[in-house]
Amino acid sequence: MNLPLDQLQNKINFQFKDSEKLNQALIHRSFLNEGGRGSVQSNERYEFLGDAILELWISDALFKKFPEFDEGKLTNLRALIVCTKNLAEVSEKIKLGDYLFLSKGEERHGGRQNQSILADTFEALTGAIYLDSDIYQAFNFLDQQLNKSIIKFSSKKILKDPKSVFQEIAQAKKGITPTYKTISESGPDHQKTFEVGVYVDDQLVATGKGNSKQKAQEAASITATKIYNNLV
Repeated sequence: MNLPLDQLQNKINFQFKDSEKLNQALIHRSFLNEGGRGSVQSNERYEFLGDAILELWISDALFKKFPEFDEGKLTNLRALIVCTKNLAEVSEKIKLGDYLFLSKGEERHGGRQNQSILADTFEALTGAIYLDSDIYQAFNFLDQQLNKSIIKFSSKKILKDPKSVFQEIAQAKKGITPTYKTISESGPDHQKTFEVGVYVDDQLVATGKGNSKQKAQEAASITATKIYNNLV
């Protein structure tokens, strides 16, 4: 059951002039599978735009905040902050999943708590704010939602992205560097879903899906880390 969208607007401290843009940001593609949706589109175009805005915002913010960090440290810190897991955790704090338009099947399978869906919707919401207002409002939204993440991750002595974390674990336990292979691609060119497997010594450890190969690799490495740490 979707909650009233004015609640979400209050949580993010942004009131949409055009509420249809907010609606659009919350439409998962599974919702279109239930027939009778007419010309309704998914939020994936908004996500595409929001991803670019997020990348610019975080690069600009880290460049200005940490003049002492070299390129490698800035890159790792950026990866940690915008990774699927962190964006999903931030989304959970504002209960973003409660406002999603999902198919009944996706909802039954935990779509409102799915990390990939939440992260993608966060990006779509960023895109919607930009379209409804301007880049400054989109940056303001990201400032509010992600500044705590910058503080948290920048305080770590060692900054590692999910793939680097699993690489270290695999090398420590097996003495082998993991490799990633694309298992499948589906969907039209502008809405592709990639499935990627992470392998250690030619043995498949885990798979992950995403709307880019990078996101799919990231998802696979997170699951593989949990497997090697006996968390799943």
